[in-house]
Amino acid sequence: MSPSWMRTQWALCRCLKGPSIRHLPPPGQLGPEQKAFTEPSAAQHDNFVTSPNASDSVAEKEPESEFVYDTGLKQWLQVLGSFFLFFNSWGVINTWGAYQSYYEQELLVGTSSSTIAWIGSLQSFLLMMVGAITGPLFDAGYFRALISVAAFLMPFGLMMTSLATQYWQLILSQGICCGLAAGCLFVPSVAILPHYFKNKKGLANGLAASGSSIGGVVYPIMFDQLQNKVGFAWATRALGFVSFGTICFSVSIMRARFQPKEKRKLWQFSAFKEPAFTIFVIAMFVGFLGFYNFLFYVQSYAIETHIVDPNLGFYLLSMLNAASTCGRIGPNFLADHVGPLNMLTPLVTITAILAFIWIRVHTVPGIIILAVLYGFFSGGFVSLPPVVMATMTPDVRDLGTRLGMVFTVTSIGLLIGTPIGGAILGDNKNFLGLQLFTACCLITSTFLFATVRFLRTGPNLRTKA
Repeated sequence: MSPSWMRTQWALCRCLKGPSIRHLPPPGQLGPEQKAFTEPSAAQHDNFVTSPNASDSVAEKEPESEFVYDTGLKQWLQVLGSFFLFFNSWGVINTWGAYQSYYEQELLVGTSSSTIAWIGSLQSFLLMMVGAITGPLFDAGYFRALISVAAFLMPFGLMMTSLATQYWQLILSQGICCGLAAGCLFVPSVAILPHYFKNKKGLANGLAASGSSIGGVVYPIMFDQLQNKVGFAWATRALGFVSFGTICFSVSIMRARFQPKEKRKLWQFSAFKEPAFTIFVIAMFVGFLGFYNFLFYVQSYAIETHIVDPNLGFYLLSMLNAASTCGRIGPNFLADHVGPLNMLTPLVTITAILAFIWIRVHTVPGIIILAVLYGFFSGGFVSLPPVVMATMTPDVRDLGTRLGMVFTVTSIGLLIGTPIGGAILGDNKNFLGLQLFTACCLITSTFLFATVRFLRTGPNLRTKA
């Protein structure tokens, strides 16, 4: 084998990016330069030999900068899927006012409003409280497992509610089972969107969060219409069938983008060393202590004070939730341009003012306008806090954990807020005390949110925050 022939062969190998194995000398006769063509490097060996799944290896090494954000079919499918998760978490919670009125007038006659309200409060409490577990589980890569569990628990809870005839049965089925299901849905529904959106986080979250208000329109009307025709049991079962189908749709189209690279902590206690984070958590707790009293009791207020007849009174909740749809999309769109905290603070301020105005409303047009305005301006109180938290979280992979921490503390306010309102209301129907309690909680929350905004950006109102 002449030296000139060998040089020709190796030159051809270089051009083709690989050697001609047939014409190579035995391994023992290869020089250092020749071995470079036949032996893979350590990096090549790690990527292509030891990897059990080549596509997984490539996906894990794909830099975040190469991901496409804010546009594309896959991105907007996550919004649609999140819409139906909201539809079956907050949407079910927002239906409670219809059940509260039905239980007071039909199923649990003689039971106090405060006692009945514990069922709805338990739902809301678990929706938030379970975030302490679902947040870290989401960050650990169990997104689809969480929503799959909810696809079973929510319909099961509603089916068991349809069979309930006693208070303790409703606590177990509607309070605990449906509350746990909603908790499995809520954190994933908001934590998934920052995986796919950066500049349009507010709009994406607003569109998704509108599912809760749409659910708050659809479910109460379904319940009312079907309950009058086929009875309480089948009306509630129908809601269970709808929840099963819509959650399964979300399971089929939603995927988490970032997978964990190391174990995540259950709680990041270091976050409480940040003054802005701590005050934000307190603001959420105080705000939700009063926020849901209007939704739970405005229907009873309008009927008990003879402002409206029971038929129209029932639809106040649907009007409120319909207005809340616009209140979640519009302000969230603006939040992408002016900052989510800059939108949240004035929205909560106006909501508090409306709670004070509630005291002086005694006419049909007045109560309808109040319900619509409260629904619109309070919509951001549910949809914007997760967007604010996304801006306050340095690493998006920790967002689920931080949201879980915020929602865990907030859940205590949800748990005790409406029963406190019911206790203030009492058997003598002291609506003035209830209204003042609601308004004072919201106005206190406003000052706390304003403090957070000052700590983050200072007194300049033009700064995006």
